[in-house]
Amino acid sequence: MRTRRLVGGLLLIAAVAVTLPAHGQGGGKKFGIECDIIYVPTEQEVVEKMLDMAKVKKKDVVYDLGCGDGRIVATAAKKFGAKGVGVDIDPDRIKDSKKTVKDQGVGKLVEIREGDALKVKDLDKATVIMLYMLPPFMEKLEEQAKNLKPGTRIVAHDFPFPNWKADVTVKFRGPARTHDLYMWTVPERKVEEKK
Repeated sequence: MRTRRLVGGLLLIAAVAVTLPAHGQGGGKKFGIECDIIYVPTEQEVVEKMLDMAKVKKKDVVYDLGCGDGRIVATAAKKFGAKGVGVDIDPDRIKDSKKTVKDQGVGKLVEIREGDALKVKDLDKATVIMLYMLPPFMEKLEEQAKNLKPGTRIVAHDFPFPNWKADVTVKFRGPARTHDLYMWTVPERKVEEKK
């Protein structure tokens, strides 16, 4: 059952994290990492729901790791006036993202960067992080995410962190299928009691 669900999910993987292993399917690209990369856009209704879950406001800075065509950060900027940073490893997706940002007229609010989503140096500036990445990526990001500034909201599409239980889990029916959405809020750090 788990294998069938994972395979079904891989066929429909989409653009919040856009850079996904192709697992032998055609059309993948090599980017100096151990897997091929494919891209399928996330339904706009799912984008809206993810931003709604994070309660995005004008004061927020939304980072989309694996930004694909840039629709998450562009929507956050256009709908809420939030600043956004989209990161993707694929130069073709960077072109798509920049076009989306231009078409939506949000270039003053959104920055698009080409690079490895696991090596974003200023992720601590984010107040909201959007993800649509496969389990190996989620596992690698988990510890870093837990150490971000308290109050940071993280929303993931279909694949949760393996060891960090989500604060909110939503099953959302989009036009094509039902999506599993997860949200975490980075907690305040516990202060060790003095002896």
